[in-house]
Formats: sequence, C-alpha cells, structure tokens
Amino acid sequence: MEWGFWRAATARPEAVAIVDGAGNETSYGELLAMSRSLAAGLRERGGRRGDVVAAVLGNEPAFFATQLAAFESGLYFTPVNTHLAAPEIDYVVADCEPVAVVTGETIPALLVPDAGAPPERSPGLQMMYTSGTTGKPKGVKKPLPVGDPDDVHGGNAARTAQGFGVPLEPHRHLVCGPLYHAGPFVGAGTTLQLGATVVLLDKWSPEGFLAAVERHRIATTQMVPTMFHRLLALPEAVRDRYDVSSLRSVFHTGAPCPVDVKQRLMDWWGPVVYETYGGTESIATIATPKRWLSKPGTVGRPINGVTLHILDDDGYELASGETGEIWIDSGVEPPEYHGDPDKTARMRRGGLVSLGDIGFVDADGCLFLRDRKIDLIISGGVNVYPAEVESALLADPRVGDAVVIGAPDPEWGEQVVAIVEPADGVVASGELAASLLDECRARIAAFKCPRRIDFVATLPRLPNGKVEKRRLRDAYWAGTARAI
Repeated sequence: MEWGFWRAATARPEAVAIVDGAGNETSYGELLAMSRSLAAGLRERGGRRGDVVAAVLGNEPAFFATQLAAFESGLYFTPVNTHLAAPEIDYVVADCEPVAVVTGETIPALLVPDAGAPPERSPGLQMMYTSGTTGKPKGVKKPLPVGDPDDVHGGNAARTAQGFGVPLEPHRHLVCGPLYHAGPFVGAGTTLQLGATVVLLDKWSPEGFLAAVERHRIATTQMVPTMFHRLLALPEAVRDRYDVSSLRSVFHTGAPCPVDVKQRLMDWWGPVVYETYGGTESIATIATPKRWLSKPGTVGRPINGVTLHILDDDGYELASGETGEIWIDSGVEPPEYHGDPDKTARMRRGGLVSLGDIGFVDADGCLFLRDRKIDLIISGGVNVYPAEVESALLADPRVGDAVVIGAPDPEWGEQVVAIVEPADGVVASGELAASLLDECRARIAAFKCPRRIDFVATLPRLPNGKVEKRRLRDAYWAGTARAI
C-alpha cells in the first residue's frame, strides 16, 4: 500500500479524516478541497517554495488544512501557540516572516474556490518554535525535502508507524494536547498521512480521556507523563469502568517518566507504551515496551541513522555508563534556529546537535536520561538530578504532582526544594512534609532529598500539561515564591 494524505483523499474521499470535540466529522475529500483552496490562496499572495505560512489556529480542521496546503506547496508551516499573550504572538509572527498569517478571521479571504492541485507539487515542512523556556522562542528550521509530497510525507509516516507500533490499517488516533506542540502535531500528522482518523479532545481530563478511548475505540495517542500520573490517581472503580482494550500504541516524550508510574500504566493497559527521546530539533531514540520492560527507565536505543555521543564539558567522549551531555548525530544536516546564528552555533558541535540534556548510554547502547542540563542542581559541589527526586516523591499516593528545583542557599550554593501539589483529598501540613521526606529517604540517598517541601494548591502548567518549572525556579530565586 502506498501512503500519503493526498493519495488517501483521492482514493477514499468519503473516509473520515477528523472528528472534532463536538463530534462533527470532516471527510478526507472535504479536507483535501479546503487545503487546496488555501494552497491556491497562498500562491496568489506570492507564496513560493521556501516561504513561511503562520497559523494562529486551535485544534480544528482549518489547522490541518493549512498544514497540508504548506506540505503540498513547498512552504514552511509555523503553528503559533494560541495561549501566548498578544505581544508574544506578535513576536513569533514577525520573527518567522510569513507570506501569510492564517487565523479564523483571515481564512475566508484566503480560500480560492474549486482549486486543484498546486501546479508544481513540492513537499513543505514544519518550522516549529521552541517553547522559550530559556529565552525567546526560536524557529527550528530544517532543509526542505525534495520529491513527491505523498512519497516524502507518507514514507515518513510509515516509518514512524513502524517504530511506534502504530497500525498501518485504518484506525483512530486521539489528540490530547494543542497541535502547536511537536508531540500532538507529529502524532496527528502521521495519522492523516496513513489515511486514518484523528479525534480531537476539547479539553483533556483523566476520566474524559478514558471515556473518549472507549467511545471512539482509540488505537493510538500521544501523551506526557503528567497525564499518566493523573490517570493512575483515579479511584480503581473509575479506572475499571472504561474499556481501553483498543489501545495499541501510546507514545510519550517531553519529560522524564518515573519508572513506577510507567510500570503501573503498563500493568493496567498492557505493553503498549512507547517512548521517544528527542525534541523539535531532532529525534534520537525509541524505547519499545519490550525494551523498556527489560531495562526500566531507558528511553531506548538510537533509531536508524542516528548515533549518540556522551561528552564531558570539554567535549571529550565519555565511556559507557558515564554521565555527560547528550549529543545527537542524525546523519543529516543539522537544523538551524531561524534568524539566530549564535543560538545555532551553541546547539551544534560540528554535525552534532544537543538538546541540553544529561544522561548515559549503557553497554547495550540504551540511553538513560538524568535531567535537563539547565535543571541540574549543584549543592555543596554535589550534582543532584531533580527528575530522580521527583520520581521518589511521585511514588507516594499522597502526591498529586511534584517539581524539584534548586533554590539559593548561602552555605551550599543551592538547596534542593520540592514543590508539591497534594493529591485530591490530601491536606497540606508540616506532618505531611515530614512524612514525605521520610519516604523519600527510604528510596534515594539522603543528600539528594529535599531540604524543604513547599505545598501549592495547583502547579503552574503549560497547555500541554507540562509544569512551568522555569516560572517556579525564577520565583524562588527572586524571593517571591508563595506556598500554602
């Protein structure tokens, strides 16, 4: 079978491409017509291969139509975070220098009725912006591919499906987060290139997710570890109420997942949880359920064509088992940050790319993450990895969620501080803090344990569910942190 959205839409125009949060369906034929109307409108505005089209759109059919128009017209597609403040959106739009900005208000004027395929079909590509956790967001720009769009994007989708255990026959994929994030974007885009159906959630909640899986017989989805933790916090009676036997592939990335959390999830759902390590800049590894179960905690082995290098601060290669910065050689030209040669230079080391993470590779070539380099805590000259401490805290059912940061300390330089969101029904107190510290010391070395635990009613989160760790850290260093 040949893959590619445009082939699928021509062969089966009546097939369902998208189901939105209200249950409305968009067929492959309708989505194809909308995307080609947009492609014609973009050409009329001077859009040529290598130009950028920006989209300030939510999880809706117009988002996919704009992406597909760009992907068939040799354009870069930049989805803009709709949860940003107006000045932040203005910054991204100005920085990417688009030939057009597609919004709910501008899209009617861009549509050209009864348009056909672009006269010179050419594969485009996404230029997604980093989250900006260490500064202003920057677009990650890769060289445009060449060839037939169906061959390029359909072939990429088939290879992704093979690596993540995604069915190649028609199935349903659930989108759990905003499409402007890389994980949901890739999951949904892969689904359409395979001729399958994308189901959109209006808003993610633990029980709402389970209900959607049962109702739509969901086979695949992309999630973040925070969602796993919240699902496992549901009462057993609620979890047992829903049939999730349709799940074939649940893949996650974006943050370290505690071993205990992932093990409990696979005990519930079976061996369907896949993990990938990488980012907007580059994808490096895949951990299949079988490999993870044999090596709990690994984020997998390199995908075909990728080589990992663990380097020390001076750029020297470290031996197996030694911890250092992870550098990725993807075997192709590294991406660049649009309009920022200095940041591009910092990210690269020759043909290698770093995402700023720390980890090690074992004797079998499996990668294990320690933490983000920027999150590393150095207390009294000793390295403490927050992800390890967070995992110890999250193993306690009284913890709804937890973040560990380094806060200023006059004697030690930094002290380990845990900010904990209590589980539902659990009351924050000094007794709870002392008990959690005792449990933490039973799981990890005392020097790694928090010097203090602060409680908050709700941790600040990004729209994709990840905690805004930088916001918390900045408040402690500025002396403005508030606990309950």
